[in-house]
Amino acid sequence: MDILKNDIFEGIFSFARKEVEKQKHYYDAVALTNTEKVISAFRKHQVSDFYMKPSTGYAYNDLGREKLDAIYADVFGTEAALVRSQFVSGTHALAVAMLGNLHSGDEVIGATGTPYDTMQTIIGYPVRIPGSLTDTGVIYKEIPMKGNYVDVCAVCKAITEKTRMVHIQRSCGYSDNRGTLDVAAIGRLIAEVHKVREDIICFVDNCYGEFTETKEPTNCGADLMAGSLIKNVGGGLAPTGGYIVGRKELVYNAACRLTAPGLAGEMGATLGDTAREFYQGLFMAPHVVMQAVLTAVYAAAVFRKLGYKVNPLHDEIRHDIIQSITLKNAKNLENFCVAVQINSPVDAHVTPVPNYIPGYQDKIIMAAGTFVQGASIELSADGPMREPFNVFMQGGLTYEHGQLAINAAARLIGAGTEKKRNSKVVGDINITGETDKEVLKTCEAIKNARESYE
Repeated sequence: MDILKNDIFEGIFSFARKEVEKQKHYYDAVALTNTEKVISAFRKHQVSDFYMKPSTGYAYNDLGREKLDAIYADVFGTEAALVRSQFVSGTHALAVAMLGNLHSGDEVIGATGTPYDTMQTIIGYPVRIPGSLTDTGVIYKEIPMKGNYVDVCAVCKAITEKTRMVHIQRSCGYSDNRGTLDVAAIGRLIAEVHKVREDIICFVDNCYGEFTETKEPTNCGADLMAGSLIKNVGGGLAPTGGYIVGRKELVYNAACRLTAPGLAGEMGATLGDTAREFYQGLFMAPHVVMQAVLTAVYAAAVFRKLGYKVNPLHDEIRHDIIQSITLKNAKNLENFCVAVQINSPVDAHVTPVPNYIPGYQDKIIMAAGTFVQGASIELSADGPMREPFNVFMQGGLTYEHGQLAINAAARLIGAGTEKKRNSKVVGDINITGETDKEVLKTCEAIKNARESYE
């Protein structure tokens, strides 16, 4: 790369670091408040090494499991919690929460428009999936959002005597038409819904949003909420699992769906070192989440300077850890994911390729060289292979690591207004149809090109 072009990139990276520093004091304050919240819950429940031991078999009277449930309930300000390694993903936790509390003839209103792909399979809309809500006789209505805002009036007007639940998706998912909802906006929606009928369950999909603000949706009226432990609240240490928090009877109903009617949350072994990882991960989470947020701010600043559409903008206050970047074409999307993968601590030698994944409607490309497979609190990037070719970047256990990957992606892709990229710089790649040997050679070429910049 010629010196002039290198200087341009270094100028962009310097600009982005300064933009992060402008906002860092705000996010530091959020992390401090949330850390205090977690520490207070640990102190209240007198956490000791005894609670971090494994259990086996039926695991009756697993005191560590019960104590962690109580801590989660306190942290999220709810009556009850269900924190389990038996949840295979956040999607599983969401499904259990909904299927455990909805029955044939009940109606659920999607208040935040079209949900992301895996949520559509839980609902069974637009395609009915065996075992989905619609397949079991639940009625589903979907209310489009108005840009970044929930159409509160339309949601309230859609409520009928059959309405049992209002579903609220906090994050943007794979949408380039909406932003992430802040907790205050979720609280206003819930208040209006409860004015119509107090008994309606306001259920929040909180994935990617935990600890990005000092309050959670359950502090603002949410009756039920669920998320993943390999996202925010696991702090990068939880190896699997999910959580459900909310009103006692609703959490109990979900627990009966997870295990069996009558057994609820009284069983479920905590194997190996999982208990310690759950406790320590929750302790680390407020700090780790802010590392991911700073990484997202940095990415937005860099790619905005390069001429790409970013959502949110680098100077917008964050309400989750997701950064969307519109990369305009399939090749840019693939190259972004290649750059993230090469700069990962695990599987850096692997080239991500688009493919069909269960629960998604289009081919998806995913980059995640993570210590926990698929953990999106660790630095990862993914996106559907469809226009406008958005990449959704999330996570970052350390801001420093995030900078390295984003810088590599910026250099690999180049400016959004460039018509032709210099093949000597970016190594124009086509990762479709290559042999394993060719893929490895391509990765090494990109890696060598990146190292030559430094």
